[in-house]
Amino acid sequence: MLIFIDWYLPGYKAGGPVQSISNMVEHLKEEFDFSIITRNTDYCERTPYSNILSNQWNALSNGIKVFYFSEEELTYTNIRNLIRKTDYDYVYLNGIYSLYFTLIPLFYLRKKHNKTIVIAARGMFSEGSLSVKKMKKRIFIRSVKVLRFFDKVIFHATSEAEKREIRAVMGENVAIKTAAVLPQRFAMTELALRNKKVNCVRLVNIARIAPEKNTLYALQILKLVKQNVEFDFYGPIYNEDYWAQCQQALTELPINVKARYKGSLESNKVLDVLSFYDFMFMPTTGENFGHIILQSLAVGRPIIISDKTHWKNLTEKRIGWDIVLSESLEFARIIDFTAKMKASDYNMLSKAAYDYGQKYINNKELIEQNRHLFS
Repeated sequence: MLIFIDWYLPGYKAGGPVQSISNMVEHLKEEFDFSIITRNTDYCERTPYSNILSNQWNALSNGIKVFYFSEEELTYTNIRNLIRKTDYDYVYLNGIYSLYFTLIPLFYLRKKHNKTIVIAARGMFSEGSLSVKKMKKRIFIRSVKVLRFFDKVIFHATSEAEKREIRAVMGENVAIKTAAVLPQRFAMTELALRNKKVNCVRLVNIARIAPEKNTLYALQILKLVKQNVEFDFYGPIYNEDYWAQCQQALTELPINVKARYKGSLESNKVLDVLSFYDFMFMPTTGENFGHIILQSLAVGRPIIISDKTHWKNLTEKRIGWDIVLSESLEFARIIDFTAKMKASDYNMLSKAAYDYGQKYINNKELIEQNRHLFS
């Protein structure tokens, strides 16, 4: 299987897509021979990885082959020639907008009638995603539909809701297969209970500092809370203007709120860091999956998120809250409620979150769904 993705391991700053492909590879590598084509730098970085060879195939520790293009060598001709020289039956592309890792490969691959081409939608057809750079995306989608650019591909939707979103944008006749995102494989550990303090809560957010992740909105919510709150947030800075607004919001927080930006966090440290906090707080504008949400649950940390993800009915499951995005006062009320929570009550939520996360991770049906993508 040939996979194109803008950023891949050892990179981690691009977040979800890197994690999704890494998870797929780990779950299916005994059944598929994966070859991955990507850049030799991480997201928002210009310095190449120090432990790879650029513009040639590398064998990772798990046996997967990865070709890392340098910026200078990333051209249509080189991509075409690399595809010609590579043996594959299936092609998996990530997202619809990437020039070098979706559009150029697809332009060449459309002529290969005996190859199965699957494109991961990656949440790009959602209302929240389409509202960012709205006019450019509208023109792009209109153009590819007129050119019938995606006619011979299968779209990978991760849920029935995303399937409906794809059809709403691309039309009823587009080919779609649904397969949930595969979870990260990691050794199951016992739940580490926290001795949560009353009248104080520790919140964490691990995501890009970007409008779609709603970092600024999270800080604005914290202006409304009455209890003592500690909020640490991690992630690469995607938009300097947006980050400037966040910095201004940090200076306006009340004395009962301590918020700190902690920089980017390497993927192999995420689970340990999550364990130091009481709740994961992320009022995102939309998530195709939300790996950080599952990771938080898997270590027994309940979640406070928006209603714009596929993680629903959290209150009924006693694993957190999914709150209507426009209800900033409700977010603040819930945060105050969690601050006042006793350790015994918190540990009940923590255990429920842990059990839910572990059950999801060990669901073998998810692997079968992903096999079916390429059948």
